[in-house]
Amino acid sequence: MSPFRASAPFTESWEHFHYTEADGVATVTFDRPDRLNALTFDVYADLRDLLAELPHRGDVSVLVMTGKGKGFCSGGDVDEIIGELLAMDSRDLLDFTRMTGAVVDAMRQLPLPIIAAVNGVAAGAGSVIALASDFRLVARSARFHFLFTKVGLAGADMGAAYLLPRLVGMGRATELLMLGDPVDSERAAAIGLATAVVEDGSLTEEAKSLARRMASGPAFAYAATKKLLTAEQDMSLASAIEMEAVTQALLMTTEDHAEFHRAFTEKRDPEWRGR
Repeated sequence: MSPFRASAPFTESWEHFHYTEADGVATVTFDRPDRLNALTFDVYADLRDLLAELPHRGDVSVLVMTGKGKGFCSGGDVDEIIGELLAMDSRDLLDFTRMTGAVVDAMRQLPLPIIAAVNGVAAGAGSVIALASDFRLVARSARFHFLFTKVGLAGADMGAAYLLPRLVGMGRATELLMLGDPVDSERAAAIGLATAVVEDGSLTEEAKSLARRMASGPAFAYAATKKLLTAEQDMSLASAIEMEAVTQALLMTTEDHAEFHRAFTEKRDPEWRGR
């Protein structure tokens, strides 16, 4: 835990999703299974605030996101969000869309690996939350659905038009965001949207296994890699090389890098400390 704390305490519990921590792994479980884990204003706000806190919690080094029941996240709740939005003025609507975008921006800026365990439908905002994760482990029965145009809105929402072309290419992103057709797990794997497809009954254990692996790994190295992957998308090659040179020089001074050398010479596995 960071020693640099002011008056604001960490949040002890989260009301609008299930949150647990164990062995360096934080898990967010969307838990409105009767609504396929549709999002509400409060879920968005809690998620935004949690992502702001996580970098300061020294006891967490990986975040897993999943859904309870048959869905990962079906996007904004039609009654509790979309119905309410129709009554708002332009200022309130902009406040809302900026809040949803802040969730995705916080996910990409979070210096921890994020694993989306996609256990069912990931639609609308749910598909973008999965997209913004670093790893997408997808159950065989799951599907993605970038359905924004299906409800009369731009397919570009919450950063989807920025992130998706960089993952699957401009042509496929254009198809997925404009037509809004569902993408099953096999096609998601074929186009690079899924990191891996696993059998439905194995998803939880596969996600836990990957999370444990990363939680016990070199946290500084993972954080730096994620930061550079995000930042370098908008840089020239020369700028990217310089940023990598500076970052690598700094990481060469860490305890983890020295531990690698000790472990190598002593013919044992490194004991990573994230320092």
